[in-house]
Amino acid sequence: MTASAKEGPAVEGPVVEGPVVEGLVVEGLRKRYGDHTAVDGVSFSLAPGASLAIVGESGSGKTTTVRMLVGLERPDGGTVRLDGRDRSTRPRRRAERLARAREIQMVFQDPYLSLDPRVTVSGCLDEVLRLHTDLDAAGRGTRVTGLLDQVGLGTREATALPRDLSGGQRQRVAIARALAVEPRVLVLDEAVAALDVSIQAQILELLGRIRSASGIGYLFVTHDLAVVRHIADEVLVLKSGHVVETGPVSRVLEAPDHPYTRLLLDSVPRRGRFPAGR
Repeated sequence: MTASAKEGPAVEGPVVEGPVVEGLVVEGLRKRYGDHTAVDGVSFSLAPGASLAIVGESGSGKTTTVRMLVGLERPDGGTVRLDGRDRSTRPRRRAERLARAREIQMVFQDPYLSLDPRVTVSGCLDEVLRLHTDLDAAGRGTRVTGLLDQVGLGTREATALPRDLSGGQRQRVAIARALAVEPRVLVLDEAVAALDVSIQAQILELLGRIRSASGIGYLFVTHDLAVVRHIADEVLVLKSGHVVETGPVSRVLEAPDHPYTRLLLDSVPRRGRFPAGR
């Protein structure tokens, strides 16, 4: 817990016996919707400060997997542990829910849908700090200014409503909001997919600087292997809810073992390559 976090009960849940494994450890995660198995036996780990890209086509189970990690979906099987604490069970008290939320934060593809259109940027960040910290108004104001500076925004953006910002600026606000509680892990679900290429590059560069400075771990969910090199150390490939390949980015992208991974790589546009008929 950070110095600014509200005091309360420690995050509850079964404690792993033996040496505590630092970081995020996911084992055998499963999720079914009726007769459809969305995620089937997914396992991986994320060390503190590391970055893992989870890739696959639409319907591969990427988003369902990370929604279970942050508590938006309940797994039907498997375990999720962070620093040895089990997050697989439903939290019983509000304090536990808030503590879990502080540990893993999520940035969505469309920031406009995740931001309150009636609240200014500074108001949005202040709301998070009021919920999760004991800072007074002056302390929150200082923290808001620092967060905006961290993501490359200033006083003009602080007083703006979401509709007055560009897509890239809104995504920077969403990142600042997620960072406000100093999470251990940041989940980025197609966080640059809706941005044009030049803005994508700026956001990826920003995320790289933040990781270097803070030591936060990233789970970067994407269908686009073209951006994986710029954000991840390791990559996990999902197909129909199953892990088909995993390993260091350099190895998987240069010499993939699985035909599905090769298919994903072949679908990445290359300079001088045009769709048939053009």
